[in-house]
Amino acid sequence: MRWNARKKSTEGADGIMQYRKDKKGNDLSILGYGCMRFTKKGRSIDLDKAEKEIMTAIQGGVNYFDTAYIYPGSEAALGQILFRNGCRERVKIATKLPHYLVKSREGADKLFAEQLKRLKTDHVEYYLMHMLTDIETWNRLCCLGIIEWINEKLESGQIRNIGFSYHGNSDMFLKLVDAYPWDFCQIQYNYMDVNSQAGKRGLQYAHEKGLPVIIMEPLRGGRLADLLPKSAKEIIGKSKSNYTPAELALRWLWNQEEVTCVLSGMNSVEMVEENMRVAADAFPGTLTEVDLALVEKVRHEISLKNKVGCTGCGYCVPCPLGVDIPGTFRAYNLLSTEGERVAKKEYLMCTAMRRRPSSASQCVQCGKCEPHCPQHIAIRKELKNAAKELETPFYRFAKKMVSIFKIY
Repeated sequence: MRWNARKKSTEGADGIMQYRKDKKGNDLSILGYGCMRFTKKGRSIDLDKAEKEIMTAIQGGVNYFDTAYIYPGSEAALGQILFRNGCRERVKIATKLPHYLVKSREGADKLFAEQLKRLKTDHVEYYLMHMLTDIETWNRLCCLGIIEWINEKLESGQIRNIGFSYHGNSDMFLKLVDAYPWDFCQIQYNYMDVNSQAGKRGLQYAHEKGLPVIIMEPLRGGRLADLLPKSAKEIIGKSKSNYTPAELALRWLWNQEEVTCVLSGMNSVEMVEENMRVAADAFPGTLTEVDLALVEKVRHEISLKNKVGCTGCGYCVPCPLGVDIPGTFRAYNLLSTEGERVAKKEYLMCTAMRRRPSSASQCVQCGKCEPHCPQHIAIRKELKNAAKELETPFYRFAKKMVSIFKIY
């Protein structure tokens, strides 16, 4: 697979969007649009805002848009925006089958038909088995006839490329790569996950097998950008690279030839434009030894600070008791990265200032969350730790007042 480049499609714009070939010779923009984190307006996606962001990306040459059945409102929003702007043919849609909801080929058909309806299309360019974690899960699907189902969709053209997204260890990833003649795969990968998840070992193995590799969580849910510890930000700020934390993380990925497309959950026009600017000249092998040493320093600094390795992916929720697990862990990590005042304020806002409180102490140790965690966090144990440090007497008083007076 070779690198190439093309001018932006928007009229009068400067800059270049780079593309990488997939197995069938199609161009994929190295910057992909992750559609999981569209801005909400009330309980729904702010469609007008999302439209501006998506159209800015399309006009700048971004052509890979990633969504999923379980991202609330995401497929429908993407489909509506593409439809009313008449630009469906300019993009490649990637969405995912929630195999954990599938009990038969008929069930898969029903879900897929619903996805096509939401997306207002008759085909999907890139279709993934969502969140495979082990070979046993794939074998279960095979027993349900999923291979025959996939072949049927490929032959009809309703699916153009078949792949899987992965959360698990590198050994199991290698087995899944070899389990079926996939067209592509998607992994969590960033400079903090070199030796976890599929890791660099998995990335290189998939590349050697000729699979395009789509990268998710390049910034670890923002923890390698705005949520970076102050000390790590200072290390980057004092360097001669002039890179922002987010730019450094993205350039580190694009520096590797095995990386095909990096997904970014962009939720502002400014973020879209900035990421496209970075993508324009982020070629493989262009980071200097000084740049790579900077990444190592930042990685080491982060590893000293975090209490819980949560990326905020949200696979652990909803909790039966309403615990906001990602929100709790974000606040818990802020204790060591931003300080006690910031952390406790964040925790109060995200768990107590609600009509339905979502405190860590509401956990009854049922354990339903833990099998869904891509990071294999001991969630129940860490929720106890978080509650102990964050649920102060003032917190409990404030929570009670919210409940009595229905402030929120």
